[in-house]
Amino acid sequence: MDIRQLTYFLEVARSRSFTKASQVLHLTQPTLSKMVKSLEDELEMDLIDRSARQIELTEAGEIVFEQGQIILESLDHLSMNLNDLMQLKKGRIKIGIPPLIGFLFFPRIIKEFQDLYPDIAIKLIEHGANKVEEEVKDGLIDIGVVVLPIDKEAFDIVPFVKEELMLFVHKDHPLAKKKQVRMRELQEETFILFSEDFALHHWIINECAKAGFQPNIGYESSQWDFISGMIGENLGVSILPYSISKKVDPEVIKAVPIVDPSIPWKLGLILKKGRYVSHASKAFIDVISSLYEK
Repeated sequence: MDIRQLTYFLEVARSRSFTKASQVLHLTQPTLSKMVKSLEDELEMDLIDRSARQIELTEAGEIVFEQGQIILESLDHLSMNLNDLMQLKKGRIKIGIPPLIGFLFFPRIIKEFQDLYPDIAIKLIEHGANKVEEEVKDGLIDIGVVVLPIDKEAFDIVPFVKEELMLFVHKDHPLAKKKQVRMRELQEETFILFSEDFALHHWIINECAKAGFQPNIGYESSQWDFISGMIGENLGVSILPYSISKKVDPEVIKAVPIVDPSIPWKLGLILKKGRYVSHASKAFIDVISSLYEK
């Protein structure tokens, strides 16, 4: 068994498709199929049940998939450790980040970091916070940026931002004239929310439930500019972090503080507990901590 065979098999197992895996790996499908078959021949076991419409793993395949991930992660750790020994200021970091958080905070963070460490490569992967959490847990990314709280047993956590969520409405909306608004005053409003894979989606629904009502969700989107545009057309309201108020046109969209209760919005960096943390990742955490220390 060689590392290429194992890498190719793991991608097929994750994708549940030779076609999708071949696209990710930039291989032809026949080449990929041949490599996986050679691994099966070497192990003298079928790893994939090819009789089903969608690829399914055999019992042997499940074992190879589980252990193979551990093997590749161990090799990745070996590579990072050796790189850190030889070139302390060189490296790479994969960071998972929800688009809204990236938009609000990360241009400044990346600029500060790259000024200090120009030879460290950063790969940003945009997902909703729920997906980011999953990929950190699976070892696919080094650092995730999520909304807190989060499972302390599974992750090491570095808090870095704390602010309040606010109501965003069109300037002609009746609530735009108020100095503050209570959550229960929003039960008749049409909400524009981020889609379900974003933590903020579920957070807002939970807060509405605490106030005694289920929100009327008119529109959902994964794009901040779409949500902003919909509010700007007076098609609904949204609940978003305070920092958004610095990004919208105050002549069109008003941000109103929410009380009774106020809703804190806390962000943190998460790392898989027990996983090796490279010097590059540690440096990135230090930069964020210095920028947002209270």
